[in-house]
Amino acid sequence: MGHELESSELAQQTDFLGNIGLYSYGTALVAFVLLTGLAVVTRRNNPMGNLLVCASALTAVWAGSVVVSSLMPTPQRALMQATEVARDAGWTFALLRMLTLRMRGYQAEFPTRRWSLFLGIFYLGALLALPLSDPLAAALSLNDSTAASITFSTWLAMTLIGLLLLEQYFRNSNESELWATKHLCIGLGILFAYDFFMYAEALLFQNLDRNLWQARGVVITMAAILMAISMSRTDRSEDQDAPRSLYLSRHVAFHSLTLMVSGIYLISMALAAYFIRFLGGSWGGVLQITFLCAAGLTLIVLLFSGQIRASARVWLSKNFFSYKYDYRTEWLQFTRKLATDSSEVPLSITQAIADLAKSPAGVLWGLGNGDRLSVLTHWEMPDPGAQIDLGDLPAWLQQTQWIIDLHEWRRAPDMYNNLVMPRSLTDIPKAWLIIPLLFGERLQGILLLKESELVHELNWEDRDLLKVAGRQAASHLAQFQADQALLESRQFDAFNRLSAYVIHDLKNILAQLSLMVSNAEKHKDNPAFIDDMVDTVNNSVQRMTKLMAQLRSETGEASEAEQSEVELGELLREVVSESGVRDPTPTLELIDGPF
Repeated sequence: MGHELESSELAQQTDFLGNIGLYSYGTALVAFVLLTGLAVVTRRNNPMGNLLVCASALTAVWAGSVVVSSLMPTPQRALMQATEVARDAGWTFALLRMLTLRMRGYQAEFPTRRWSLFLGIFYLGALLALPLSDPLAAALSLNDSTAASITFSTWLAMTLIGLLLLEQYFRNSNESELWATKHLCIGLGILFAYDFFMYAEALLFQNLDRNLWQARGVVITMAAILMAISMSRTDRSEDQDAPRSLYLSRHVAFHSLTLMVSGIYLISMALAAYFIRFLGGSWGGVLQITFLCAAGLTLIVLLFSGQIRASARVWLSKNFFSYKYDYRTEWLQFTRKLATDSSEVPLSITQAIADLAKSPAGVLWGLGNGDRLSVLTHWEMPDPGAQIDLGDLPAWLQQTQWIIDLHEWRRAPDMYNNLVMPRSLTDIPKAWLIIPLLFGERLQGILLLKESELVHELNWEDRDLLKVAGRQAASHLAQFQADQALLESRQFDAFNRLSAYVIHDLKNILAQLSLMVSNAEKHKDNPAFIDDMVDTVNNSVQRMTKLMAQLRSETGEASEAEQSEVELGELLREVVSESGVRDPTPTLELIDGPF
């Protein structure tokens, strides 16, 4: 970069790049060498894989040229300029390819060939002209200021082209389409935006800022981390079943993120300390030292906080990595298991949730009469019985809606707000997870799972899955208990109707027997009375026999089967004829028509 460094700066380049710039660009070199390897591994599943490999490799070559130049007595400006032009060209054509793939199928086809031709001519000219900027300026008799302005304007034009293509890609993509490439776009945005700021400042002051130049390698390294995440996502989105031999581990990403955040934190604190010193007068130095010490202590406390580290890991996993579960498959299997046996819903719930947690056994408590929890089922575990008093646990679970890992609770009870667990519950052999089954905001049940031989610790994704499964199971359990209550209510209704029917028949039989007993003393010597009494007793026995048969029948089909149509007129004539020998003699008047 012919006019990027002043002669005084070039004289000191070995000092500056030998301690700060060397490490800065050396870090960028390592990062982009690794990124190139990742691009090579994932290129077969990526339609723009070859371009990403070339662009990453060119960036690594550029960073390497700066490192090599910093180690030499005389800076190799032509080499750095040529490799930087090649780097910008590589990423620009990668963006052009991304934009072409996104615009494919639109009515207004993107002019790929025209753009490619224009950009190819522009970058070729820059590749030939910029390394020869000093001789060309001398040949054209340009002064140093004019030559520097032309050079910096050319660099600005290259960054503006990259930002323009990036803006067009975002404009023509929706959120779902950006899932696999958004981190790559953010990384390229950092790369081009930082160069734009650096070269705009250089064009304004006709001098390239030394600090911006040296910090450039670290900033490019941050962009490389985001690009690596995007390449990994592209690999997964294209082929879910293909084995991945190279990937960015969660631990590496976590520590890289920690390093980035720590660097940003320290830079912010240093700026704040500078302004304190600048505005503080005679107290500025003391306030600056005090502030920096306090900031350092705060950073140390934050880094050693287990809760903050855990929250950072969860945030990192949620936003930068694919999910552990195929939720479509998990939900289909879970729903299928819940619907296996409608008569054994508590058992199905226990088995379905236990399968998600890879647990071999479980006990389910459900809400019963009087809002008391009772054991509904115990699968592959002894019945805990009614002696277990759950105490304040149901209220605590309903309020917090947390899943309790009993191993974690024993190690760090403060994570559960020092919850006091029932001793009879924790003494159950190999008790592991306590999962609340919440129906809305109401606790519908509690599921205790036995310790798993496959899973020993739960992460945030396991807990979220079990919480959602618990809510689904709670609605299933509430429906089952409502059906049971309705069935019980219907049984009571049927019993009440049966009781009324039995009582009515018993009253009739009792009335007949009472009348017979009351007339026995008066007519016991009357043979007709004796015959009538025998008929009455026989009739009562038959009716009692039928009643007993109906009571033994579960469905009442026997009584329904014996029902038949009766001609009421004929029946009344028979009754009057049989009673004609008694006093008073009954009479019958029939109205014409069927009865």
